[in-house]
Formats: sequence, structure tokens, C-alpha cells
Amino acid sequence: MDKPLTGKTAIVTGTSSGIGYATAITLARAGAAVVTNARRKDRLEK
Repeated sequence: MDKPLTGKTAIVTGTSSGIGYATAITLARAGAAVVTNARRKDRLEK
């Protein structure tokens, strides 16, 4: 499987749910190292 974002880093905010969560997952699956941030720490640790 081609991972076009290998070697890239993405910063995504609001990753505990919704669009931020989906974006972080999509970027990670594409090979990026993802830095996340959210207000709800308990949901971020899933």
C-alpha cells in the first residue's frame, strides 16, 4: 500500500471527535506522523 505522507508531520487540533479525529486517522493511515491536541484528554487517549 502506498503511503504518500511517509516522512511528513501533521499537527491536527480538535482530535477528540468529529472532523479533527477523522483527519488525524486519515493522515496517520497515509503515513504521516500526527501530533494531536484536544480539550478532552480522556477521549484523546483512546
